[in-house]
Amino acid sequence: MYNLFMKRNISEKVINRLTLYHYILQDFAEKNIEYISSKQIATLLKIDDSQVRKDLNLLNNSGKSRVGYIVDELKQSIENTLGFEKRKKAIIVGAGNLGMALAKYDNFTNYGLNIIGLFDNNPNKTGKVINNKQVLNIKKLKEFMQKNPVEIAILTVPAQNAQETAQYLASLNIKYIWNFTPKILDLDENVQVWNENLMGNFLQFTYEM
Repeated sequence: MYNLFMKRNISEKVINRLTLYHYILQDFAEKNIEYISSKQIATLLKIDDSQVRKDLNLLNNSGKSRVGYIVDELKQSIENTLGFEKRKKAIIVGAGNLGMALAKYDNFTNYGLNIIGLFDNNPNKTGKVINNKQVLNIKKLKEFMQKNPVEIAILTVPAQNAQETAQYLASLNIKYIWNFTPKILDLDENVQVWNENLMGNFLQFTYEM
């Protein structure tokens, strides 16, 4: 998902690793640990130390060979590189269990993603308040977009409704769709889709069990 907002040409795999490094740095910062080495990061993630150093060389940050990297500086460098400071507004379409869970996930704001609206077509869900945001009927989305223009939609509707809903979002000038549905969307090239393959990730994890 982060590659949609990048200013520099960094691969998706590197972006994913930098995000994991940031998790570790956040934990170290909360524990008031001043320095961290590439070996410590590599050990925690069970990857090669040289890969960590290679990734960190893409940042405007210099570590000390014997001491390590200053945690706060390295953390800030990752945030600057990945564009955390650039706020991105988004809506969630589909207020089922997954949509509500994502709406409750406050950590999005730490990474520059601000959820400003939730939408559904189920009258049993519309009107509910999730994390200080009211679930609105999908019919109100066009009006909402006129007052609150956004380019990102997080799609969590049932699979059978995914294509139709995505086409509707595209017609409202949504440019990026973070697709959590088990459906491959067929949209024009001007709409970028990031497929969050939850089941694929699970099967990678359990393949050799």
